[in-house]
Amino acid sequence: MKILMVLTSHDKLGDTGNKTGFWLEEFTSPYYTFADQGAEIVLASPLGGQPPLDPSSDEPGFQTATTERFKGDSAAQTLLANTVRLDGINLDDFDAVFYPGGHGPLWDLTEDKHSIALIENAYQQGKPLGLVCHASGALRHAKNIDGSFLVKGKKVTGFTNSEEDAVQLTAIVPYLVEDVLKQNGGIYTKGEDWASHIAIDGNLVTGQNPASSQAVAEAMLTLLKG
Repeated sequence: MKILMVLTSHDKLGDTGNKTGFWLEEFTSPYYTFADQGAEIVLASPLGGQPPLDPSSDEPGFQTATTERFKGDSAAQTLLANTVRLDGINLDDFDAVFYPGGHGPLWDLTEDKHSIALIENAYQQGKPLGLVCHASGALRHAKNIDGSFLVKGKKVTGFTNSEEDAVQLTAIVPYLVEDVLKQNGGIYTKGEDWASHIAIDGNLVTGQNPASSQAVAEAMLTLLKG
């Protein structure tokens, strides 16, 4: 079982002068969910190397058992510091693909042609495809073979408009995940703000927010063991 995890390389939070990137728990929780089941994990990003960590996700209030485990895991830290370039990835080498969130993906993974192609091909080949929180926005430009939006008519979720309002970034982000999924014809569902909620439609698994990241990974493993 070999799983590809795709992280953002984008570190600028719009024009605010603040930093963004990937959300730590949305990486560590799925990483260990996969690793503890014996999965071989490869990490990739558009630029390769060390992906930027959203500094907010490293604050004390957002630490979990898996983030603490990661901070004592030198092998995992080395793997993260040396992500492979996304344009060098061969999907045939992998059984599943997972995208952690954080605000970074709204800028780069959403628009990256290699990311879009990876998502389209993984879905078409029936490989479990998981995206959580803002990473669901990476589905924005993905299409089906017939040219329709990949999410059209499918149950999906992602960071809610009300959650974006709560973190006061509605006017900063390039688009709102909830709005885009709806505009592209997705059957958008959500739970309570900040509570775990996932949507499963065939081999597509999406999660609403950081609290949903482990549930997305577990659902992907269920599909893999199918």
